Amino acid sequence: MELSVLNRKGKDTGRKVKLSQSIFGIEPSDHAIYLDVKQHLANSRQGTHKTKQRGEIKGSTRKIKKQKGTGTARAGSIKNPIFRGGGRTFGPLPRDYSMKVNKKVKVLARKSALSLKAKDKSILILEDISFKTPKTSDFLKLLKDLGLNGKKTLMVLGGENKNVYLSSRNLQGTEVVTNSELNTYKIFNSSKLILLESSVEKIESILK
Repeated sequence: MELSVLNRKGKDTGRKVKLSQSIFGIEPSDHAIYLDVKQHLANSRQGTHKTKQRGEIKGSTRKIKKQKGTGTARAGSIKNPIFRGGGRTFGPLPRDYSMKVNKKVKVLARKSALSLKAKDKSILILEDISFKTPKTSDFLKLLKDLGLNGKKTLMVLGGENKNVYLSSRNLQGTEVVTNSELNTYKIFNSSKLILLESSVEKIESILK
């Protein structure tokens, strides 16, 4: 598969980039994608949720009413979960949500995600760009010239580019990552994938 390289004004430069068929043209594995996205979301959870059980509630331990003769159910503690202010029954406790996915499955998931994007014609190849200073307006103009204004985009850089990253940081629905930070969730969480010309070879070398 060959894609034209666009300049920052959205015009064809006349150059083409050939995408590897073994990465951008495979038969997608839905299950691998599911496992990789599930792991990403699970590993993002803090797991610090906590409620107090009846043994952790501060309060008197005296028996609040006599055992019999009240006409109501017996009750031995004000910390009982059925009373207001009592402990919570089976409440959440701190836990680790992280899970493991094999490296080969993760690689297959990323290849599958890129292949689906390529099949949907949702990949743009942009020549390498840089900004002299971090300016959000410059990044907005770039998106507008590419016809992506208002769309959810993910730009993949070939390496560190601080000014481009800082220019996009305040924009909702737009994210800039380096090729090593690219993952299945980020690919699917965008409607258009912008690959800088220098990032294509590096992505292929990581996933080969």
